[in-house]
Amino acid sequence: MTLLFMSAWGSEALAEEPAVEKKEGQVDEASQKEAEAPDLLESISVTATRVERPTQAVPEAISVVSRERIEKARMQNIKEVLSGTPGVLIDSKNGGYDARLVIRGAGQKAPYGVREITILRDGVPMTDPDSFSRLDFIDTQDIERIEITKGPGSIYSTGSAGGTIQILSKSVFDTDASNLKVAGGTEGAQSYHLRYGGWVNESHALTLTASRRVLDNDWRRWNEFDTNQVGVKHGVMLGEDGSWETELSYSEADLQLPNSMSEEQFDEYRRTGSQEETQDAWKHSGRYSKIWFFNTRYEKQMGDVTFKPRFYFNHWSHYHPVTGAINDSPDNMVYGTDLELSYNHHLLGNDSLVAGLTVRQDLSLDAQKYEYKDVETGFGGRISATLSDEAGDLLETEDANTIIYGLFMQESLNPSDRLTIDLGFRLDQSRFAIDTVETSKYDYSSGVYVAGDGDIRTRASFTLFSPKAGLSYALTPAFNLYGSISQGDQVPSNSEVQSNPEIDAATSRNYEIGVKGRGRQWSADLALYYNPVEDEIVSSLDDNGETVYQNAGRTDKQGVELSLSYLLDMGLGFGGSYAYSDYTFEQFQEVVNGSEIDRSGNRIPFVPEHQASLFLDYNHPSGFKARLQSDFWGEYEMDNANTEQYGGYDFLTSLMVGYEHGPHSLMFNADNIFDKRYATEVKKDTRGKKSYYAGAPQSFMLTYSYRFGDTSSWLGEGS
Repeated sequence: MTLLFMSAWGSEALAEEPAVEKKEGQVDEASQKEAEAPDLLESISVTATRVERPTQAVPEAISVVSRERIEKARMQNIKEVLSGTPGVLIDSKNGGYDARLVIRGAGQKAPYGVREITILRDGVPMTDPDSFSRLDFIDTQDIERIEITKGPGSIYSTGSAGGTIQILSKSVFDTDASNLKVAGGTEGAQSYHLRYGGWVNESHALTLTASRRVLDNDWRRWNEFDTNQVGVKHGVMLGEDGSWETELSYSEADLQLPNSMSEEQFDEYRRTGSQEETQDAWKHSGRYSKIWFFNTRYEKQMGDVTFKPRFYFNHWSHYHPVTGAINDSPDNMVYGTDLELSYNHHLLGNDSLVAGLTVRQDLSLDAQKYEYKDVETGFGGRISATLSDEAGDLLETEDANTIIYGLFMQESLNPSDRLTIDLGFRLDQSRFAIDTVETSKYDYSSGVYVAGDGDIRTRASFTLFSPKAGLSYALTPAFNLYGSISQGDQVPSNSEVQSNPEIDAATSRNYEIGVKGRGRQWSADLALYYNPVEDEIVSSLDDNGETVYQNAGRTDKQGVELSLSYLLDMGLGFGGSYAYSDYTFEQFQEVVNGSEIDRSGNRIPFVPEHQASLFLDYNHPSGFKARLQSDFWGEYEMDNANTEQYGGYDFLTSLMVGYEHGPHSLMFNADNIFDKRYATEVKKDTRGKKSYYAGAPQSFMLTYSYRFGDTSSWLGEGS
């Protein structure tokens, strides 16, 4: 289902077309545009089917976040524009690039980063072949729009059954996107961004970007973030039917990751608004990354056939202190290619076929794991606290090679003007080869470093099949009825395969029906789905506090998602969304201390039964704009045993007010304006130990932007 008013008036098209042209001396022209605004313009998706299509005609749940909605947010983190989407749970422990992202229950077992959800940037997977997604090299200040599909079966999603998020950056050919942005706020927040580009000559375009984001986060210990990013994009127009775009970027991202609080510490945080301590021994977790990213893509139309090959490569290194050890990975390479083509033909009507091949490899060489050098110890030598994140003695070395081969195909049939039928599939082969030399390891039961297991050789292979069938029927020009059946196989991660060599890929099936409505001043979307999952990979905390993974026999997920929006005259709009999620273990024997305990019939932890969001949005021809949004999370279970619930939160509210005059823009953002003291996540282990992660307190940011206008000939004669 599409949350249309997630973006200013819910769709990118509406945000762009009726929006006021705010250059000096053109208020009358803007007012005329508003008066002549057409019916509610539909947002376009390129992610759902790999071809452009209005979301109203897409037979699945999809949301589009527009450029205007993005420009109203601080964009320190993508959660600022994804929060409020029904069925999507997102928050951040640090406020930098990190995000806890869950779509319809998928992704919640990830202790760090994003899993079970494919994230793409301009069609390039940010998701590694083992389904782990990293957001550290995405420049949030250079995003054009974001598309979200929910559930399995996407022909973009390789081994990810939870859904797909595509982040589309501003095009090198967009000569109106050059801008300078400077921002500062509370908690040491800073943001600087420069984008400048244009046509070098009649066929070549060039764009340079540079961004810096900083957060001190003094309200909590060990919670700083900063990143520096630079990039260059080059584009060539190859006549009227072809183009070639290339990008090269470099990022450095330093992120401190705060650990959990006990119930007593969380109560203290709620009283004071400050977290001075953590209950965990590992007080210096973090991730410090350096990434080179390269992407080149070609598009050529020859009659009814369009070729879209692409090649991508990134090299990254990180220093990553975590529970029990410090990871130092200096040489990691991810490279791959998509060889895609589309074919317009007339089988039943104006039909199209999209097909292609994927090859992607993740190669990690000489990754090392170290002890913490500086620690405090207690009874029996147990580590009670780290004193720094400096590495000590070597624990292990590891080489890992993960590779995916894939084939995808989708046929879109249009037997009538009202009916669209999509039939497609992905077939992927995923192979893991991990060689570890473990000299020592951290023992969770004793809390000390002990002798390791020596040479460990891990091999695994998974065949992943993701078919899908869907149809969309236009009941009237305003309403479309759709239905779909889809399946996705969820590949285990490297760490899951290593910790449990017997683990299987999970199989998720989704049965969905829905209605999408569009009118001149309103939009409405309703989706109902049933999503049984066989062999779902679930995590639990054992008695030693170690995360362990196993397959549940079966989980059942069923829910309802609704979004409504209405646009009044003079640029005032309002709307909201609601999601009901009933997720349970149908067959699950949880292993606790070597014994199996039946959890069948229990609710799946973390996912609230009720989620809702409300907003008001305003754009005035004079240049004044504002947005108010309030989010609600209901209570959820804290553990697989369902022994206790966390109450969630309500009225978590953000506010934006701004003014544009000519090329100048001033914007004020206030997050958590009522200063709610809440937890982004609460969990409980089998011993009854609770872990609380605090949500960010009230914060403010002031942003000044300057648009350079049309830079169509910044290096040459122009086009």
